[in-house]
Amino acid sequence: MNGRATILEIASTSYETDLELISSAMNSLQSLCEIADGFLISNPMHRFGWAFFKILIKNELLSAMQLKLEDKIQASKGKKYEEKFVSFMTNLFEQNKVKVKIKLIED
Repeated sequence: MNGRATILEIASTSYETDLELISSAMNSLQSLCEIADGFLISNPMHRFGWAFFKILIKNELLSAMQLKLEDKIQASKGKKYEEKFVSFMTNLFEQNKVKVKIKLIED
């Protein structure tokens, strides 16, 4: 998360619905941060009733999030910053009625 794009792996049991809600949540986050084209969502891989896909959060959006939302990220659960960031993103999605599992992918 040090000046690089960040990748979140998402696990969903309701891919079509969750994809729409996640896209909406990410677009709202971009608007709040005054960024355009700040993320990419990969195609899913389906296994055992789950859909797995990735969200690439580009450095520009990540930096804007850290500037505008740092207090909310720091207030999230976790000891390490990476844990707090995943918790923040989980809460963001849950506020948008999305129930998914999120994992931070290390480079």
